[in-house]
Amino acid sequence: MTFVDEMKTAVTPRAALLVIGVLVLQLLFIASYVGALHDPKLKDVPFGAVAPEQSAAQLVDRLRSLPGEPLDPRTVADEAAARREIMNRDIDGALIVDPASKTDILLVASGGGTVLSSALTTLITKVEASQQRRVKTVDVAPASAQDFDGLSAFYLVVGWCVGGYLCASILAISAGSRPANRQRAVIRLGTMALYSIAGGIGGAVIVGPILGALPGSVMALWGLGALVVFAVGAITLALQALTGIVGIGLAVLIVVIAGNPSAGGAFPLPMLPPFWEAIGPALPPGAGTWAARSIAYFEGNAVSGSLQVLSVWALAGAVITFVMASLRRPGDGEAPASPAPAAPSPPSAPSAPAAP
Repeated sequence: MTFVDEMKTAVTPRAALLVIGVLVLQLLFIASYVGALHDPKLKDVPFGAVAPEQSAAQLVDRLRSLPGEPLDPRTVADEAAARREIMNRDIDGALIVDPASKTDILLVASGGGTVLSSALTTLITKVEASQQRRVKTVDVAPASAQDFDGLSAFYLVVGWCVGGYLCASILAISAGSRPANRQRAVIRLGTMALYSIAGGIGGAVIVGPILGALPGSVMALWGLGALVVFAVGAITLALQALTGIVGIGLAVLIVVIAGNPSAGGAFPLPMLPPFWEAIGPALPPGAGTWAARSIAYFEGNAVSGSLQVLSVWALAGAVITFVMASLRRPGDGEAPASPAPAAPSPPSAPSAPAAP
């Protein structure tokens, strides 16, 4: 057999297409991560400005006109209102101007991302210095001392997402990409749900009581984790039911390649390029990271939108999986043909008597 013949046997057209698909995913991975994270900068960060009525508008205009438009400032009534808006995650920081002093107060929340709070501190310090004023930074929602750079919530959610699509992939690879019938679909989704409950509580206990990396309610994190795992697992099952083994690659594309760098983990959303900032909240890693930080540091505020996003992914995945299992494939529902009865064999002739 020639080398070309060996190549044709060893690398089938289907295998070649899959290899090309993996190469495309690899290049998209590099483009997405480097594109999102190589040059973080502040852009339109929701920011509060507290100042006497006669100078509040002037302060907002000065902050809005900063080079590169790093801030999206708005007037806030007083310091108490600014603190409430930060805890509600409506703004990421606020400057409190005191005309009777040379020192103003900057409110930040490192629980939402220490890189963001540090960048705001650096920026406002320069702005204040240009006005011959000083700034005192107050952390309204500080990150845990065991939560370096505020990354624990992100890594927790990444772990949940990985578990979700790996479990779904194993279920499909072991018994076919599309469930054979509705009952099999229910079994797979039920298995996915049980796995999600176990994965959710496991992650919540590890980052909470065991490592002390995240404060907040263990029960709330458990519920969030179960929803994240099931959402990712269900959509992975659905993609595999639609496209076969290619569905695993599509799940990686959505969750890992698009979802992780846009989740606001390493750099919070206001520091990402517009494309990643826009898609992040709509994908499971971004929705999960936002909700986990809200539970840990912001008294559980502003989680409804993220939970709705995760619920939509979970419901869509479950419905598509069930519908695809209900569709008849060629040969489905046909009773196997029973074998034709055997023709009776002719009576055998009597044997001749034995010779004496």
